[in-house]
Order: sequence, then structure tokens, then C-alpha cells
Amino acid sequence: MVQPFEASTCATPMSSSTPHIMAPGSRDVIEQQLSIAKTVLLQAIDLLDNHLTSDEQLAVHSQYLPGSTIGKHLRHARDHFVLLMDSMLHPPPRVLSYDTRVRNTPMETSREGARAALLEAVDQLEEVVPTMDFNEQVTLQAITPYMHSFQSTLGREMWFASLHCVHHWSMVRVIAGEMGIKLSEDFGFAPSTLVYQDREAPLGKGKL
Repeated sequence: MVQPFEASTCATPMSSSTPHIMAPGSRDVIEQQLSIAKTVLLQAIDLLDNHLTSDEQLAVHSQYLPGSTIGKHLRHARDHFVLLMDSMLHPPPRVLSYDTRVRNTPMETSREGARAALLEAVDQLEEVVPTMDFNEQVTLQAITPYMHSFQSTLGREMWFASLHCVHHWSMVRVIAGEMGIKLSEDFGFAPSTLVYQDREAPLGKGKL
């Protein structure tokens, strides 16, 4: 059974006076990043199970964010994790592009389709992330709109995928608010914000 992020006794406390940063390839960092990724995806599943009441709500277009729907944001954020995991299936040198798009998928218009796709991503994370070397180099290809290549690491991209997900959850929060749907107070807030505000939320547990 999938469990959300919980602070462990080995978690690094966040302190403004004596910060301690663990090595990116350490087992603790890998386990913590996996837990964070699962937590943000589970937030979306909670949205589907406990806050949305119809498939139609996934496809309601935002008045404040033109072209945006909850379903599109769920699909796009989830895809970043899947693209990163898929890059691990190829032998080095690894190449990663987040610009690969598969639009109009069932998860954009179906709560059940979205739930299944999100759980599939969680399962893939649990299978692949423990085998990752976070220090391993990966070539990131990006359309900026020019085609550029950048050198990164798997650890950095794992962190980015989670933060990117939170960013899109903040927009989901806006769209839900337009429909009068109230979400949990930590949904769509960055971990650094939750820690700074001393929030009692799973993604703010770095303060412990």
C-alpha cells in the first residue's frame, strides 16, 4: 500500500543557523526524494477521490488561466515523472526531454482514468527510483523555443519533477477555487514555503 511522506529520524532538519546538506547520492536522499514524489502524486489522488464529484470537473476551462483544466495539469505533471523514469530504461548516456507530449489522454477527462495513471506512476517510481544513481549525468534536451541541450543529473531532475508537480498543483488549486472546491491547505504549496510557515503538513516535515 502506498504511504505518503513521513519524516524519518534520519531526515535532515532545516535550520537557518546550521544547515546540513546530505550528499546527493546517499541512500537517505534517494528515499526522501521518492517519498516526496509519491506524496505530491497522492495529493492528486486525494483530489480525485475526495474533492471532485464528476468527470466534467476535470475538463472545466479556467477563467483565470486560459486553456487550463484540472485534467490537463494532472496529466502534464504526471508525465514529467514518467518521462524521467522512462529515460532510466535506456543505457547511458541517458537523454531526457520533457517536451514529449501525449495530449487528450483519458486522465484529462476521467477521474478513474486519472487515478489509474497516477497510481501507475507511483508504482513506476517505487520500482525505478531505488535503483537510481542520483549523481549520474543525463543530457536534458529542451525547446526554449530553440533546441538546447544541458547537462544535469538524475537527482536534480527527480527534485525538479516533484517541484514542477507542486507548481501545477497550485494552478489546479486556482481552477478548483473557481468551481467552489476547497482543497487541503497544503495542496499546491512548495515545501520551502510550508517549512518557512511552520506548517504541519507532510511536505513541511523537513522542519522536524
